[in-house]
Amino acid sequence: MATLETEALNHHHRNSSPDRHKTIEEKSERDKRIEEWLPITSKRNAKWWYSAFHNVTAMVGAGVLGLPHAMSQLGWGPGVTILVLSWIITLYTLWQMVEMHEMVPGKRFDRYHELGQHAFGKKLGLYIVVPQQLVVEVATNIVYMVTGGTSLKKFHDSVCPSCKNIKLTYFIMIFASVHFVLSHLPDFNSISGVSLAAAVMSFSYSTISWAASIDKGVQKNVEYGYKSHSTAGTVFDFFNALGTVAFAYAGHNVVLEIQATIPSSPEKPSKVPMWRGVVVAYIVVALCYFPVAFIGYWIFGNDVNGDILISLEKPVWLIAMANMFVVIHVIGSYQIYAMPVFDMIETLLVKKMKFEPTTPLRFIVRNVYVGKC
Repeated sequence: MATLETEALNHHHRNSSPDRHKTIEEKSERDKRIEEWLPITSKRNAKWWYSAFHNVTAMVGAGVLGLPHAMSQLGWGPGVTILVLSWIITLYTLWQMVEMHEMVPGKRFDRYHELGQHAFGKKLGLYIVVPQQLVVEVATNIVYMVTGGTSLKKFHDSVCPSCKNIKLTYFIMIFASVHFVLSHLPDFNSISGVSLAAAVMSFSYSTISWAASIDKGVQKNVEYGYKSHSTAGTVFDFFNALGTVAFAYAGHNVVLEIQATIPSSPEKPSKVPMWRGVVVAYIVVALCYFPVAFIGYWIFGNDVNGDILISLEKPVWLIAMANMFVVIHVIGSYQIYAMPVFDMIETLLVKKMKFEPTTPLRFIVRNVYVGKC
């Protein structure tokens, strides 16, 4: 009886094993196709300078134009201290992120939520990380939609002050129309040209801001110190300024995804070129942030506007150019922050809901996202 059972089991294994191996191979082949299709892992041939301008584009946003106003709420001492400390602390935490990308031998944490799953468990990590990352990235995209439309309107009003007033909504729609095209660039490497242009623009409008401020000269009866005349108002202004500075030093939530595009091996880990790019990016950040914040506050004092370009007013052509630079920069920043969101949505559809990884699927997903933003 035992012999018969053994023969039956052997016969079952002989018949089922090829089918099982075939199923495993098919699954492995599909997983490979999916990884090669998804935007974060499709290409791993980026150079260190991709890291540099991707990080500049992700970090230096229109928020830099509000740093002089933050200084007016903080005052010289606290303002300088907080800006410099924020630069040092965020550079250190960025170094930690770069190191953690490959802290487990043979494993790359290509996405933020993968690092969360390693720290908190497969399910809890998703619940903790994904909602927060989505809130930051989607909210940033919405803010950039408004910022891009607002800067476009300022450009229009500067070059044609006598033209009929057009609602901000229409300028936001014009700005959004660009993303209905650019969002179909499949991955980080394909938007490298857009990101480079955005990085150059961010440095350009920052330079225009502080250089035009110097040209304008220190204003008459300029005042420094706390603007509010009450304790409650001072405390409110202080925390509001901290929020402005924190918003200016954004970008950490796309670091792992940027590093995922860089090739890696035991002999040449990705953290080396990634860190080189980060250092260059942070030098650019310092050259953008500190002159704008300190010179803008020095020139205008407590009267500086929330957007230093508004305080400058003249020369009109230069201010118009700076606003157009902001528009071009925000176009690139939008794409950097949108790419991990595209990756999340497309991963859900092809891995969990079993859709085929196709161009029409990507076309629908990205158009819907841009439209919702």
